[in-house]
Amino acid sequence: METVFKYTLTLLITTVAGFQAVQVVSRYVFETPLMGLEEMALIPTMWLYILGAVNASREDTQIRANVLEIFLRTDRARYWLTALAETISLIISGWLTWWAWDYFKYANRVWKESPTLYIPTIIYEAALFLGLVMMTLYVGWHLLKHLHPLLTGGVARPVETFPEPAEVTEFSLLTEEQKGEKLHG
Repeated sequence: METVFKYTLTLLITTVAGFQAVQVVSRYVFETPLMGLEEMALIPTMWLYILGAVNASREDTQIRANVLEIFLRTDRARYWLTALAETISLIISGWLTWWAWDYFKYANRVWKESPTLYIPTIIYEAALFLGLVMMTLYVGWHLLKHLHPLLTGGVARPVETFPEPAEVTEFSLLTEEQKGEKLHG
């Protein structure tokens, strides 16, 4: 799945950049803007945003403010906190997916078209619903992954945290060396 996202997102971002480059050259070099290029660029742009969010959900790399983890002493408590956060995320994601479904039904019923090229807008409006469905499934998967050690009583793996920067590791080694010199010197 990682390969699919890697190539799809690369293709989408290249397409969006290509559309923008063509528009800049046509507008400022040839002084004739291409009509409808913004409409065509909207399709890969919307899919890029939504699939990028789905990929972050798949990798579980969304931006988080894990302030409460500082005060928790055990991995089990961290897992409970993570499970609570994932449960709240699942509820919100499910709610947003429900709204996106209503919007998708509306867009399908109305069948709007873009003003210049008459492209059906459902092509990029569907991205929101499909992306939220996939994000909700990934959030549910991560919730199960965090609940499993808690419910089975198994040994909990450490909660994934950000790696320590190289500067911190280097500073720790230097201070340990200095402590060793003071003891022996």
